[in-house]
Amino acid sequence: MTPPDLPAWACVAVGLLALAGAALSFLGAVGLCSFRTFYERVHAPTLGATLGMALIVAASILFFTLVEGRFMPRELLIGVFLTVTTPVTLILLGRAALFRDRTEFTREETSDDT
Repeated sequence: MTPPDLPAWACVAVGLLALAGAALSFLGAVGLCSFRTFYERVHAPTLGATLGMALIVAASILFFTLVEGRFMPRELLIGVFLTVTTPVTLILLGRAALFRDRTEFTREETSDDT
């Protein structure tokens, strides 16, 4: 089956999944720009990116499975990689921010005492 031979229901399903995923990723980007503190900013993109990525991966799996005529799981590896690395990145960024805040707070306390 070639892409022009896809049934209409498949085109609609792939399009809706891809658009919903793109919309969620866009909302995450808007949250990144609109929140004020670092901790708020780091929270919104991770949630939007993870769910948006899942929907886009589902659209890609559906499209290539229908075009190739067999199950195409290679997009699942991309989804697993992004699902695993996004929370790890969030944890590392959060720890770095906490360390920065604690050291700055400690410096301010010691400078006030002297």
